[in-house]
Amino acid sequence: MRWVTPRHLAGDDDVLAERIGDTLTALGWRMWPTARDTLLYVSPDALRGAEWILAASPFTLGGLSVALQISARPDAASAVVQWNAYFTTGVPHEVLHDFLLALDAGAAPDTGFEEPEAVVAALRAQGWIPDADRPRTAATDPGFASHVSLEMLPDLIADADLREDLLGWQAWAEPIFGAPYLWCANFSPSVPNELVAVFAASLASPAPVARHRLPQSAMKRLTIVNRA
Repeated sequence: MRWVTPRHLAGDDDVLAERIGDTLTALGWRMWPTARDTLLYVSPDALRGAEWILAASPFTLGGLSVALQISARPDAASAVVQWNAYFTTGVPHEVLHDFLLALDAGAAPDTGFEEPEAVVAALRAQGWIPDADRPRTAATDPGFASHVSLEMLPDLIADADLREDLLGWQAWAEPIFGAPYLWCANFSPSVPNELVAVFAASLASPAPVARHRLPQSAMKRLTIVNRA
């Protein structure tokens, strides 16, 4: 095992499904397999859901299959999901752990009060660089390998708000310019900015993470940290 930084390029150690399952089980979420060969998790209050959909993923982000879909609804009886967040493999599992803890702790997972600046502020606090043209809605890491920005979203990103001109947060890592992405994440327009800010802050955290397997495309950008 090696401890490495930066987190946003460390990959998922090929254990993303297991770590997500551990987090949700510890939070008391129920899980059952579906007929589509997916694993569905539901929070005790039935307002939050997470589904491991890699085996039946209906679409891709940046050429990568979506592996995890997280959602929230306004009340347990509602058939309408208010928002969705989508993640491919390769997303550091520590980041999704922090995102899920924040989602589980929220009293109203379908509403938020922070403005988009909260997301960039979380990144700036960890040394990321705001985009010169869009300092309120886009930032990149100092190595220009990972990016978070508010954009028009690709097709199949589902949200209860059906207006066509809405923007949602995107995040991705491209360790080698022009090469395949390491991971991608998309948040539908109604995902609260404070939740995206938690994702962003964890993504940019300088704290080293433990890995058995390192992503080949990011090897030259990772630093091995000696821990006593």
